[in-house]
Amino acid sequence: MTGRHSTPFGGLAFAIILSLTGNAHAQDHSHHGATQPPAQQEDQHSSHQQQGAEESNDAEAPKPIDHGSMDHGAMDHSAMGHDMPSPAEPKTPVPPVTDADRAAAFPPLQHHMQHAKELNTYVAFNRLEAWDADHGSGQAWEAQGWIGSDLNRLWLRSEGERVDSHTEAANLEAFYGRSVSPWWDVVAGVRHDFKPGASRDWLAVGVQGLAPYKFEVQATAYLGESGHSALNLEAEYELLLTSRLILQPLIEADFYGKDDPQRGIGSGLASVEAGLRLRYEVTRRFAPYIGIVHERSFGDTADFRREEGEDARDTRVVAGVRVWF
Repeated sequence: MTGRHSTPFGGLAFAIILSLTGNAHAQDHSHHGATQPPAQQEDQHSSHQQQGAEESNDAEAPKPIDHGSMDHGAMDHSAMGHDMPSPAEPKTPVPPVTDADRAAAFPPLQHHMQHAKELNTYVAFNRLEAWDADHGSGQAWEAQGWIGSDLNRLWLRSEGERVDSHTEAANLEAFYGRSVSPWWDVVAGVRHDFKPGASRDWLAVGVQGLAPYKFEVQATAYLGESGHSALNLEAEYELLLTSRLILQPLIEADFYGKDDPQRGIGSGLASVEAGLRLRYEVTRRFAPYIGIVHERSFGDTADFRREEGEDARDTRVVAGVRVWF
């Protein structure tokens, strides 16, 4: 009987011991594997990172040098480069600059600013043309030239007109010209009229040069015998259509102070001539051209022409050449 009851009690005791042993083991593992709250995990993670960074900084940061405890006298300065050899001297030393070298490199400027002393010359026939007139043919010329330097020149100017082998107008002018600017000259001299009528002499003074926008301007005042006076104004412009084809408009006006019936001239505005010429420069010195010219008389001058059987206005087609040398 005792043997039959020992088996159940022994099995029960063994089950109790086994259950107690399993619970203790489970509690031990749950303690080690329990899940922590997220905030606590982040705090632990950041603390681990901070601890790792501090350990890294402690490992990498150099230790401060105590300069006070260093013995500078015992240091070997040769190891720091103070006793390194200096660069080698150039094989050919550069000589010092002397006054003679400076004078040769920078000569005095006054020698370069002097004007040319030699004489120069220039002669040009700006207009040498012909046309078909009512009675025969007509010819006209306008020429100018000078000799001298850049500042002082002797100028010669001449213009005239012939119709049917008869000279209707011709004059010759001689001036002393002085350059007053890079673009303007002042001239003074005399003028002699061969035609029309009896010959006459004039004193003359004027200016000539290049106005703004490249207009070539010429203005000359004249004082003659018996109180006669005159003023001539001329302006022209050159329009480059191509490098060789040039269109040249021109206008010229004559004024007189008093009537001169012997010469068929009235006071005031006597005549105006406007022309348009197209030239082709075969070379810079030689250029044939064609053009159209309109001339008109005003006031008493127109009346004098009508009395002579001439028209007060005239339009003609011209052809000619422009040469200079």
